[in-house]
Amino acid sequence: MEPHGVLIIRWLPIRIRQSNKTDHLKKRRTHRPVRTDKIMLRIFVVDDEPPARERLKKLLDEISADVDLEVVGEAADGVEAVEKLSKTEVDLVLLDIQMPGHDGFEVLDRLDPESRPVIVFTTAYDEYALRAFDANAVDYLLKPISSARLKIAVERASELLGEPTSRLNAENDLARLLDWMDDNAGAGQSPIGDPEKGTYLDQLSIPYRDRILIIPVNRVVSIEISEGITRVHLLDDDDDAGQRPRLKQHIVNYTLDQLSELLNPTDFIRVHRSAIVQFSHIRELVTWFSGRYKLILTGNHEVIASRERSKLLKVRLRI
Repeated sequence: MEPHGVLIIRWLPIRIRQSNKTDHLKKRRTHRPVRTDKIMLRIFVVDDEPPARERLKKLLDEISADVDLEVVGEAADGVEAVEKLSKTEVDLVLLDIQMPGHDGFEVLDRLDPESRPVIVFTTAYDEYALRAFDANAVDYLLKPISSARLKIAVERASELLGEPTSRLNAENDLARLLDWMDDNAGAGQSPIGDPEKGTYLDQLSIPYRDRILIIPVNRVVSIEISEGITRVHLLDDDDDAGQRPRLKQHIVNYTLDQLSELLNPTDFIRVHRSAIVQFSHIRELVTWFSGRYKLILTGNHEVIASRERSKLLKVRLRI
């Protein structure tokens, strides 16, 4: 029990890592040289359906007679896309929306804004996604994709690479798209819980093989949802002392909205429409784009906070 009138301050081991330049969009202008000569356009294809990837590559081969291009890679899901794109020099990504692991919007959210290529989304009819694209002037290709429409998109991407102002406008359109997604997905939701409620979970019950694990909530690093599946990222209690912390991942039957009501808002915060994190496991905040932070958590696990939730984080962490 603290003495009456004494303010107890708990310091969190959090570092804020700034980009080398404060304005990543200005940095982008010098990161990619303006293209004044005819250069091969490097294209990366992302789609979880092999026939769709093969069709896109065939169409690209057909239009290569008129546009200098080469396919430099492909990925079959969002997780693979993020990993490969971080290691590959790419000018244009043809990015599917509905994929396992990360969907197209989550891939966009996770790409380094300082080196992100031009993005053109590809999608079957999806009313929600199409509304998002139209509301934010973001280019997309509706499946089945025609050769003529693909050629227009590729030529437009090539033009963007040579025009810094147009490229900056396209980046701002993508930022607005993610803001639109966050605003529409989280409309009316509180960040997490009700501070007046007073009764919250002390532990989670997690089905595992032929048993049920009872996990103290202080081991929860983050809770994330993708493709309708909720995954809890836990600190591995089998780690040896002194070793780098490792995380385990388990699937639970709760939705993120249910967990938002069951977890103590003093300890947890919903930082994105698809993620909840525990304050005590935040290690670093990395400035991202459009007012966002990338959170580095225990075990070097990474989560992107939306712009509005990044503002709340700054308030809660006294930044």
